[in-house]
Amino acid sequence: MTLSPWKIYAGVNIFKVNQTVYTYKTSDIALDADGSPRAYGPGNIGLDDNRNAGYPNKGWRSVLAVDPRDAAVPYVQTDGDRRGYFVSKTSLFDRRPAVLEIDPAKYVDAETFPYIVFPGAFMAMGGTGNWGDVVMARCLANGNQSVALVADGGPTKAPLGEISLKLAAALGGRNPNPRTGKGAPPGPIQYLVFPGSRSTPAWPRSLDDVSRQGDDLLNAVGGWPDL
Repeated sequence: MTLSPWKIYAGVNIFKVNQTVYTYKTSDIALDADGSPRAYGPGNIGLDDNRNAGYPNKGWRSVLAVDPRDAAVPYVQTDGDRRGYFVSKTSLFDRRPAVLEIDPAKYVDAETFPYIVFPGAFMAMGGTGNWGDVVMARCLANGNQSVALVADGGPTKAPLGEISLKLAAALGGRNPNPRTGKGAPPGPIQYLVFPGSRSTPAWPRSLDDVSRQGDDLLNAVGGWPDL
């Protein structure tokens, strides 16, 4: 398989596999808890540090659901085993009006679903894809691979390589900790991205369904390209 140099983003070389599909590898690995019902909470009780959600400073409204009774504060869950936590959002979400912003099921749970994060500047580059597009990821150190979705956006100039807790575990991480970065899988990680592969609707989807699509897309390009 012959790859064509396409773009360079933050020092990462990106190669085209065909007219739309591209691949890259990076040893940068950051852990994302967003979308988990216990990602953040009052008193900084969540899986991740509240500062990474922009709370209590400006910017948290893009990460945390606003309390419909008081727009000055994030909503705190009142039911079930996630009672007392904020509702953490993801860029990919269920767009049905009946599913409220304060419903954690609206978003992609980082603990239960593998996803990757696109930095803002990378998302803005033409041809890189959209929320809900399918990705295949593999750890080059141990051979573990997993399907994923493009499900969240990161800081504008962040490096590539931020992944959900579920994807980190699937690639060989152990008890991945977004506060410290410990427990991440060993790098480098290779990503194979399929722009235009998002379903309708893009979310919600089952992991089994996404896995079948990922396998089909991988087979259609002849398997993993060597980098």
